[in-house]
Amino acid sequence: MYKRVRLKDTVEVPPRHLGDVTPERVKRLLQDKLEGRMDEDVGSVVSVVNVRNIGEGTVLPNRPGVYYEAEFDAITYDPDMQEVVDGIVVEVVEFGAFIGIGPVDGLLHVSQISDEYLAYDGENQQLASTESNQTLAVDDEVRARIVTKSIDERNPRDSKIGLTAKQPGLGKHGWLEAKRQQSEASAEGN
Repeated sequence: MYKRVRLKDTVEVPPRHLGDVTPERVKRLLQDKLEGRMDEDVGSVVSVVNVRNIGEGTVLPNRPGVYYEAEFDAITYDPDMQEVVDGIVVEVVEFGAFIGIGPVDGLLHVSQISDEYLAYDGENQQLASTESNQTLAVDDEVRARIVTKSIDERNPRDSKIGLTAKQPGLGKHGWLEAKRQQSEASAEGN
């Protein structure tokens, strides 16, 4: 879920910019420092949008810059447990598909995609059903539910988000649309 939050952090202003300690300068320094980083409390910082307050600068021994505490607004993405998300398949591997959901990827394990058996087709970078014509490939749009979440602040790329698409209303958008049309056609036939 995307949120707008108010945060505080300390930023180092290098000596060459000490004559320009403005909200815009501090915002750029905070963006460089924080955007794309994970925090267990707020999730992934997507964007620093507004610096509200800049405190007094502090000089530390043997450090060239001046450190300022700043209060600012940021847009964050923090996936919630059981949240339903739409994403795009960014990679297909033997054990499932990685789904891009906001600034992070979640794993949709092959056992959580469909009740049908899906075989890995490495040549076409897809998972294909042996029972029907259903396939899941890179760039396919998917709706899934977040079922596990483990955030690693030190190495955000090691954070793990587990997804499922085995519940009603979840799955590849094309499969959902085909099922909806099939339901409408059978309802009209009655």
